[in-house]
Amino acid sequence: MPYTKQLIFLGISLFMGIIILYTESTLFFHLGYVIFGLVIALTAGTFLFGATVNGAQAWYKIGGIQLQPAEFAKIGAVLGLSKYLGSYGVRLDSLRNYGIAFLFLFIPMGIVLAQNDTGSALVFLSLILVLYRFGLPGWLLGIGVSYIVLFSVLMLISKNEALLGLRPEYFLIAVITLIFIVLGALLARNNRKLITVLSILYISYVGFVMVANFAFNSLKGYQKRRIQLIYGLIEDRRGTGYNLFQSKVAIGSGQLTGKGYLGGTQTKLNFVPEPSTDFIFCTLAEETGFIGSSLFVLLYLYFLYRLAIMAERQNSRFARAYGYGVFSILLFHFIINVGMTMGMVPTIGIPLPFISYGGSSLLAFTILLFIFIKLDANRGNEVSVDLR
Repeated sequence: MPYTKQLIFLGISLFMGIIILYTESTLFFHLGYVIFGLVIALTAGTFLFGATVNGAQAWYKIGGIQLQPAEFAKIGAVLGLSKYLGSYGVRLDSLRNYGIAFLFLFIPMGIVLAQNDTGSALVFLSLILVLYRFGLPGWLLGIGVSYIVLFSVLMLISKNEALLGLRPEYFLIAVITLIFIVLGALLARNNRKLITVLSILYISYVGFVMVANFAFNSLKGYQKRRIQLIYGLIEDRRGTGYNLFQSKVAIGSGQLTGKGYLGGTQTKLNFVPEPSTDFIFCTLAEETGFIGSSLFVLLYLYFLYRLAIMAERQNSRFARAYGYGVFSILLFHFIINVGMTMGMVPTIGIPLPFISYGGSSLLAFTILLFIFIKLDANRGNEVSVDLR
């Protein structure tokens, strides 16, 4: 029975949490790289010994229990990155240090992507927030946001076969070219440094548009349709858009106060797929309504706020980096899981931490959180250092 398995994992998770609380906190720092290496090997091992579930060869089956190592790879990535950022003399002030730091994101991300689990792979990008706190320039994040805007514009104009006689991607490149010509004329007439910066930005934007267009056209059909649904380019209530349509119906059917515990018709009659895992928020919204779901969102946001406060008050670089890593991963999961049920982000299928059914995720998130609780409890014994 699913409930029995979840209760077993709940017991295991609580037992692991207690063990962590009685573990010497410095051990997590010293074993950071070791744990990272072990979980990477465990995750990569699914290519040889793993089982395929829902199209992703990303699971181990042990009797009647399934384990997804990608969930534990998040712990390894946070510990490895925190160990590096907390090591003596390491500062994000050189390309070498940036390159090493990003390896802790891209290695597990690449392995999980190869397992055909896009949702779990994207979670590792959330650790960029940790790098930002430890010195990643804000303008780099701004450029990252501008890439998202460019991709959105490309998607919105892609419904047209031609704009002023040009294919959508070429039309967008023409607009970018015009904008940079105007910027160069107005701001950088005799400023060689600014001209160089604008030239690099221009090349990167043009390259991004071409790569994004090629990557989108290389996606599988259902992946394309999921993105097109978000931008309103297609409406497919019986095919790719079925999950999203039923999700919105379930949320709306809850109205103000909901239908009561186990009273949701859309979720209990299986109109909404995966109502206890990826689409758990639909179940909550249908049963508790706008009031209950809004209260849940506020409480979860407060929980995340407290994690950020705890991370900021740490005395060691390792503990602070780890705290922000925990905050980043949980924040990403929350935004994506809740957002996809309402059609605000593409449906990529990741659990809502501590709420969705799933033994691997419950155990991994518990370990991730309890390590931070232990580090925070020991912060009084840490010597305060320069954490800028």
